[in-house]
Amino acid sequence: MTERLETPRAFDPEQALRLALETFDIEAAAVLGLKNRVHASFARAVQMMLGVRGRVVVMGMGKSGHVGRKIAATLSSTGTPSMFVHPAEASHGDLGMIKSMDLVLAISNSGESEELTSILPVLKRQGVPLIAITGGAQSTLARHAHETLDCSVEKEACPLNLAPTASTTAQLAMGDALAVALLDARGFKAEDFARSHPGGALGRRLLTHVSDVMRSGDAVPMVAPEASLSDLMRQMSAKGLGASAVVDAQQHVLGIFTDGDLRRMIEKGLDLRNITAQEVMHAKPRTISLGALAVEAAELMEQHRITSVLVVSDDGVLAGVVHIGDLMHAKVI
Repeated sequence: MTERLETPRAFDPEQALRLALETFDIEAAAVLGLKNRVHASFARAVQMMLGVRGRVVVMGMGKSGHVGRKIAATLSSTGTPSMFVHPAEASHGDLGMIKSMDLVLAISNSGESEELTSILPVLKRQGVPLIAITGGAQSTLARHAHETLDCSVEKEACPLNLAPTASTTAQLAMGDALAVALLDARGFKAEDFARSHPGGALGRRLLTHVSDVMRSGDAVPMVAPEASLSDLMRQMSAKGLGASAVVDAQQHVLGIFTDGDLRRMIEKGLDLRNITAQEVMHAKPRTISLGALAVEAAELMEQHRITSVLVVSDDGVLAGVVHIGDLMHAKVI
């Protein structure tokens, strides 16, 4: 049988824009409507999730399942170990992934999804706590749940009032609200977030230390205070950083000299033949500690318009140098 293709009607740009604006209004109203239905049950749900010794297992069918996967990912990245289990697969073996120490967060707009409701008695026999996110306050799911979060909406954004649109937006917002409340209750910090996102820009900014990117050992330009200007220039040229540290016998930092300083000396017509490093260096230069974040070095460079910073230990001993190129290579900036 040949499928009959309907001839599409002429595209109406004004109608498309009108529907877009209506969609925004309807979905915004759905999210704002949650504020009037979040009461003590929400706080109890958060407390239940905080007390879980295992994982939060998120479940949902269809579009609610897609939302559930995102909620599970958000919870996991903000300090609440979570995973998504498909309800249909659960009834065919995956239910073994759920233990009594876990908690199930079940999502269903109607609260009557057959694949989900069919496993509720098993979860109850296992003693698994259940939190429901549903628009059906009197549904089967709500009756089985220990706590129910009302996500009902007046209507979907779909003109036919059929396709899950406003309802899934409300579910997603409720999941985000749970994640935010949980991370705050756990004292979750930016550094904790970065540890679960080591490959991202935030991870690099919050996990990369100066010691990870600095140049050390023979790569660090340094001279003694009595070194001649010629020795100083040879050290700068050999290390290719356009600067050199001036250190004492114990390698405590005394000062720094840069190629910019040299240009200014030449412009003034100074006699450079008998000058020592100590005479031309900048005393007490800007330094950064060995344990500082690389992003702090970047901020120091930007603030003072310099291209390299000396790295020192707690007792002021020169440990290395970090150049702006090193930070760019590490993708810190």
